[in-house]
Amino acid sequence: MHRLMAGTTILEHELSELRLLVERQTGILLDCPNSALAAHVSEYLESQELESPAALLDRLRASDQDPSVLPGFLDGVLNVNTGFFRHPGAMNALARQVIPQLYARKSDDGPCSLRIWSAGCGTGEEAYSIAMALCSVLPGNGTPSGSSNGNSGREKDGKDKNPAARSGGIAENSVPSVSAQTIRDWSIHIVGSDLLRSAIEVAERGLYPQSALAGLPPASIRSCFSKIGSPTGISNGNPQEALIALNGMANGSGNGSSRSGSSSNGSSSNGSSSRGVRNGSGYGAVDDSAGNSNNGAHLLVKPRLRSLVTFNTMNLTKPVYIGRFDCIFCMDVLPHLSRAQRTALLERLHLYLEPGGYLFLSQTEKLSASNLNFRAETFDGYTFHRKPLAASAAYGR
Repeated sequence: MHRLMAGTTILEHELSELRLLVERQTGILLDCPNSALAAHVSEYLESQELESPAALLDRLRASDQDPSVLPGFLDGVLNVNTGFFRHPGAMNALARQVIPQLYARKSDDGPCSLRIWSAGCGTGEEAYSIAMALCSVLPGNGTPSGSSNGNSGREKDGKDKNPAARSGGIAENSVPSVSAQTIRDWSIHIVGSDLLRSAIEVAERGLYPQSALAGLPPASIRSCFSKIGSPTGISNGNPQEALIALNGMANGSGNGSSRSGSSSNGSSSNGSSSRGVRNGSGYGAVDDSAGNSNNGAHLLVKPRLRSLVTFNTMNLTKPVYIGRFDCIFCMDVLPHLSRAQRTALLERLHLYLEPGGYLFLSQTEKLSASNLNFRAETFDGYTFHRKPLAASAAYGR
């Protein structure tokens, strides 16, 4: 028994029923201690003005009538790290191995499209990281970075001076791996999805504290983000007011706020959760011109980058067909699901991949569905999974 508010307690069997209800409706395993779950229940009851845990259970059982109820309860209890280039090996493989392969395969067919899904994108850092990685090698889209000269990535003695291989595919003066003359014909669409509405709201806003981008190359930050909340006192340092002010002055059209695509489970629930990238990942330090010296500064995703990404909410355990993708990122999601839900999700992700498409998981996650036809590939120490070109729609068999 755990005491909640004055005169209110929650019994162990009620906590067990709550865990089972969440698992049944979302596939998520709440592995936090009972004391932590009871504390969250107490806060939720107070915020929603519910009288007892029984009233909470009744509300969650009826969540089919209001799909926002269950994600609203999980907001704050799910604790999954998120950050820009949190998985640099995956971004490196995408930018320097996968995109050139996709370009070589598709370019003969004329204008081609590239669709990438960040399933479980949290507050959007992963989806924007994908967009930044693409822009580093596809200079005709989004924010160009680096030279299109194919020889600019190496010194005369043949040594590779491009640090992108060890920094997630993003580096100052990064070298495109495909033709800049023809890349304008590409149509790029990145979908970011998450279970939590609050996380998607942060992602759609595209506004992050400067500390979230610590370790990224300054040139990449300058090309992809606008600094607000500067020492000049814009809107007294209030990021929301500053965002409104900046949007009124922003150049370019379209903020990419259309909501198409998907969302996912197991992600961070607020904008302050982004951890950024560890300095040991190979990125250079961010200088003062990138806004690193002002703790109150925030960085806003520029419209050209924002237009590549759309966000929406989605429960990954509910079968919803959202089209085919060339690449799917499902990082740090599977460990939060039950064994049966992990298998079912992997089967759907395989179905959603185009033949020859790529699935990216974190290096601690394993494919748990033996019936799926994937081919493991490794680039610079990172292992990802390719669906064979000849794979049929029914799980590649």
